[in-house]
Amino acid sequence: MNSLSTSVIDSVRSSFAFSVDKFPLSGPESMRTPFYGLFRSDNLSVVGRPVTGRYVPHQTEDVLALVEAAANAFDGVAEVRCHFSQGHYVSIQPSKEERLAVFDKADNVFPRIVIRAGYDGKAFKASLGYYRDLCRNLAILRRVSGTSVNIRHSVNLRPKMDELIRTFSALKGSWVKLADAIQHLESRQVQIVDFLRDIYGTPEPGRSETIHRNRTEAILQRLVDERFRSGRPRIENGTVSAWEAYNAVQGFVQHDATRKNVARLGDYGRAVAAYSDAAVIAAEELAFAA
Repeated sequence: MNSLSTSVIDSVRSSFAFSVDKFPLSGPESMRTPFYGLFRSDNLSVVGRPVTGRYVPHQTEDVLALVEAAANAFDGVAEVRCHFSQGHYVSIQPSKEERLAVFDKADNVFPRIVIRAGYDGKAFKASLGYYRDLCRNLAILRRVSGTSVNIRHSVNLRPKMDELIRTFSALKGSWVKLADAIQHLESRQVQIVDFLRDIYGTPEPGRSETIHRNRTEAILQRLVDERFRSGRPRIENGTVSAWEAYNAVQGFVQHDATRKNVARLGDYGRAVAAYSDAAVIAAEELAFAA
């Protein structure tokens, strides 16, 4: 079995250098309730939602067990990136990068495993996403079946290592499906103006119109820059591939859109936020419908 490198272990532990502890919640006049709250040990901030007395919150060691299982399934881990937002998020770069050239060698993508271990009462989720060199986008395509698996939340995951490795091995096999989907999107054509209108609508005159224009210009500039760096020809008649259109929107949301607490989010936190962004979800639906 592959063992995690000291650098990977230190990265996860330093990013999640706190526990999530359970304390009873009281009502008015110290009235006892059957509910408990979850609190971070480092800053006492509330995590997730109230739980029952039977709930046992997972800890950093459980996250490390998931990372170790992924390392065994994907022949090692080269790098991890961590983020905490009502739960643990870890992006894993496999040590053996199986790259796919979507457009010659200038538009490479390669696997990323994204683990989401929340405190929302739901199962942990591991997804196979992609990282695109050209635009530094980290994304997960919801429409590709088999690229996400649920992992039952239980206390002390390490004894279940063999089961976890099998789960991640099955996830690894979905890279072929993801690669096929990416090539399908590259083969489909869309009108970029119509594509953006279907996502963002037509603004009312005034400030919203200015915001809409600035956003559209930023997305189009991102698309033009990526097309130039990939060696693609200039855009003609406003037609681009569905792959380019999706990545232009996803890249804008991940890298350029205004967000609160940008410094706290960091690059990976912005990628996490982009995953659930309504515009990114709509862009994927439109791209696959092209």
